[in-house]
Amino acid sequence: QVQLVESGGGLVQPGGSLRLSCKGSGFHFSAYTMSWYRQAPGKERELVARILNISGSTTYADSVKGRFTISRDDAKNTVYLQMNSLQPEDTAMYYCFRPGRRDFWGQGTQVTVSS
Repeated sequence: QVQLVESGGGLVQPGGSLRLSCKGSGFHFSAYTMSWYRQAPGKERELVARILNISGSTTYADSVKGRFTISRDDAKNTVYLQMNSLQPEDTAMYYCFRPGRRDFWGQGTQVTVSS
């Protein structure tokens, strides 16, 4: 069965970096677009980054452009989100997402940016 398992969240000071990982199983990973979303308290869930399955083309929210990088390693069934120059406004629960015939979400991993 389809699973998305996330890791890499934690507490970091402003200006610091984290790398999130999402490992998929139970489906042909390389055939799917993969995305990262986040949701902060009192705010709507927002798309952070997306990477396409065939072209590898990426897209980013304006708020993270130039600071975050999404990538994938299909041999490892894993999508990553490298987050640099983190700021308190980046504090949120981060979710891995796979669209398809059925949509699937990871369990979420908490990122807290605080001094």
